[in-house]
Amino acid sequence: MSAEKRLREQLMIALEPTRLDIINESELHAGHRSSPGTGESHFRVLIVSPMFTGVSRVGRHRMVNDAIGHELKDAIHALALATYAPGEPVPQG
Repeated sequence: MSAEKRLREQLMIALEPTRLDIINESELHAGHRSSPGTGESHFRVLIVSPMFTGVSRVGRHRMVNDAIGHELKDAIHALALATYAPGEPVPQG
């Protein structure tokens, strides 16, 4: 199973999002010294979850990290997060 599919599955189970966008940005980092060259090492994630209601940005990021922690240790080199509760304005584009 691809890293993107594993991320999606784990985040869907743990955070029950109403929106989950996962973008693989690994190709933007190909050839960088710290890039593992797997093609699945750098991701951008936008997640909207009711579980984020009343939780600080740091708390939200901790929740995501807890849900996918082993992926961060083993497969993912970089993860950019945008976390929102329902009703919060989500930037377009």
